[in-house]
Amino acid sequence: MPSEMSFRADDGPDENDLPVTRPAWPVTALSAAAQGGLLWVLVAGVLAWRPGPRRRAAGRGLVAGAAGMAFGHGVKAVVRRPRPAAQNLPAHRALLEQPKSSAFPSTHATTAAAFTVAVALTAPATGAALAPLAAAVCYSRLRTRAHWPTDVYGGVAIGAVVGGLVHRRFKRGSTPGR
Repeated sequence: MPSEMSFRADDGPDENDLPVTRPAWPVTALSAAAQGGLLWVLVAGVLAWRPGPRRRAAGRGLVAGAAGMAFGHGVKAVVRRPRPAAQNLPAHRALLEQPKSSAFPSTHATTAAAFTVAVALTAPATGAALAPLAAAVCYSRLRTRAHWPTDVYGGVAIGAVVGGLVHRRFKRGSTPGR
């Protein structure tokens, strides 16, 4: 299993202060697991295991994640921002699947933020527990050079808004005692 290698002076950090060496295997594995929202479907399955607020949070998170992903892909179709030129960097070559779509926004980040915000607004302690996982997904997209930092920041902002809107819609549409 490849690990985070220390980099030589000529390998130094890039303009975003991230190393250009191959990332540790958990970083690339997390990025791959979050592809297409699969990670969040698995998390929702764990949350929904037992009835109660976590099950409700899981449902809202899935709806928000799907809406965030769809909205993110729509924005990508309009913006058409090129991805970082990193094809020759070990950090980028570590990705299992080389992304070809537009860079802005990062749909990994959009989906992670939408899911996590919707869960956090429904079950705050659960959302707080998921926040580091969402942050790690966002970091994985930077560390593997799949995105510019602003792609990830924009994805988080869009996802947070979508997650809040989905939660608000469900809350307004629910009846007491449900």
